[in-house]
Amino acid sequence: MTMIKALLSRLTDVYRKDISSNIGKLMIIFAVELERMKETQQRMKEWRDIDKAEGTTLDRIGTNVVQPRGVATDEVYRVLIKSKIARNLSKGDINTIIKVLATALNADPSEIRIEEMYNDLVNPEPAAISLIQLPIARINAVGMSPVQFARIVQRTVAAGVRVGAIEMAGTFAFSSILDASETDPNAGFANMEGTVGGTLGAVYVPGNDQDLPI
Repeated sequence: MTMIKALLSRLTDVYRKDISSNIGKLMIIFAVELERMKETQQRMKEWRDIDKAEGTTLDRIGTNVVQPRGVATDEVYRVLIKSKIARNLSKGDINTIIKVLATALNADPSEIRIEEMYNDLVNPEPAAISLIQLPIARINAVGMSPVQFARIVQRTVAAGVRVGAIEMAGTFAFSSILDASETDPNAGFANMEGTVGGTLGAVYVPGNDQDLPI
């Protein structure tokens, strides 16, 4: 309605400027089509963003960075594209690896911790790293399995460096005191609806997962 009034206001005074007039009805038709064009242009602008692009538009973004989709869903494909872009700029050091993983998962770098295994007390290894903290909720949110994400990690590190155990941190925890008043919606047991409660962690174990073109 605002656009129609704006269009009518631009007419000279020889025309009637009310919506019920013939020229007003013509402007209504024109305004509706103009609004559709604006919506389409806005959608095109938004779909330049990896987080908002879908379908074939997302495929074109992937083509630009030479990242095939394979059988990945849009959610998983966004992670692949982001990680590929970040890997293309990666120097292979630990800080860069953390930035790559944080970018791919839309996570804060502080949520990811990596340790070098050369000084491991049990099984020291000179060219290996271990992810001792990784937000499993972020991986679950995009529908990617730990094994599939482990392949992204392996492609991110420098050549010849092995990725050892990957520990995905959950949020489940028991109360520190015997007090029913101590509650945390992100920890403890969930309710029937699953709207509150903690998530269990996991440790990466190789398995038979569907391959992705990483």
